[in-house]
Amino acid sequence: MTDTVHSAELPRKISPRVIAAGAVGSVVEYFDFAVYGYVATILATHFFVSSDSDAALLATLATFALAFVLRPVGGIVFGHFGDRYGRKNALAATVVLMAVASGLIGVLPTYAAMGVGATALLVLARCVQGIAAGGELGGAASFVAEHSPNARRGLYCSTTQTGALAGALLAALAVSLLNTTLGASAMSDWGWRLPFLVAIPLGVVGLWIRSRLSDTPHFRQVEKQGEKAQAPVVEMFRAHAGNLARCVALSILLFSAYYVFYVYVSIHLQKVTGLSAGVAFWSTTATLAVSTLCMPAFGALTDRVGRKPVFIGASIAGLLLPVPGFMLFDAGTGWAVLSHIVLGLIDAALMGAAFSTFAELFPTRVRYTGIALGFNIGSAVAGGSAPYICTWLVDVTGSSVAPAWFVMATALITLVGAFTLRETSGTELRDV
Repeated sequence: MTDTVHSAELPRKISPRVIAAGAVGSVVEYFDFAVYGYVATILATHFFVSSDSDAALLATLATFALAFVLRPVGGIVFGHFGDRYGRKNALAATVVLMAVASGLIGVLPTYAAMGVGATALLVLARCVQGIAAGGELGGAASFVAEHSPNARRGLYCSTTQTGALAGALLAALAVSLLNTTLGASAMSDWGWRLPFLVAIPLGVVGLWIRSRLSDTPHFRQVEKQGEKAQAPVVEMFRAHAGNLARCVALSILLFSAYYVFYVYVSIHLQKVTGLSAGVAFWSTTATLAVSTLCMPAFGALTDRVGRKPVFIGASIAGLLLPVPGFMLFDAGTGWAVLSHIVLGLIDAALMGAAFSTFAELFPTRVRYTGIALGFNIGSAVAGGSAPYICTWLVDVTGSSVAPAWFVMATALITLVGAFTLRETSGTELRDV
């Protein structure tokens, strides 16, 4: 039987380089995905020509969702390589691929210059982004978890998701500052390209950080003992289908809340509530800043009270708070911003708890594949589709509160998944 890497064999404090390596890809991924959402109304005018501006926006958001459909594919591909050949190499590939795809969007010709070919290239770039993103967070979570001592795994794993929110925060700051300094006209004309181009130097930094680290103690142990899975995805469905389903269920609200509260609400405040683009962007920036600061506290909380109670509490909040939250968006700027910040904390709690929980669901030999596949199926179901569904719900029902129903439906799924979860806080990671 294979020996397990015990907590005593790991350092009491994780190396800052490990934290940086885990977080940097998340920063790039979520920066790129968030920028697309924040400038969706501008992209609609440049790549989806229609006499109906709402139809053009829906087409832009459908392209946003397309990348999420391909994320499980990326999870399978990069999960296979990560479980077979190591986390380090797979993670280096994901950050490069994401940066290249995002940089491409920044230099694309518009529909006016190239016709439908420009639209096709935008769709292609989004597909590449989706495949790269599918391999990113599963690998980063495995990498950090397998370096972490048992007693503080929740805190350390939350840093990976903190990188995700930090990326979205950077995106919100970039779009807010550009919108303020350039003005609406220049931003719509050419300024929207700049945030996408920033992804290239971010990717270079990410590659440099990740290329300087060795692989994890747990992976090296499995490799040394000759216990690596030959076909990780096959083994996942054969031996770990139940935990894969839990991973999906626990990811559903996380993704719907993320893309409703951190991406869609910016659109909602402009098109439905009637606030200016500047107010919408800065409200999103404030929400992301508060959530980013709070997320490590939620991760540490899971080390003290357990993963399960945090998931249950956040799910109940996801059932109770969205309706009054969306109602407050119409109550004036101050109330809108406050409501936005409070709703964002629901996702901060989920993201703080997620990756330590997911890492503990699967053994080392299939951990990368299990997290990447389960997490990204959740993203395909409730993530990329969220802005589209919310926009469509408002159009069809005429109710400004309609997006809350979507969040509540996903909260119910995650709540059921949370009740089936076995508490694993403080336990040893399994290798086989």
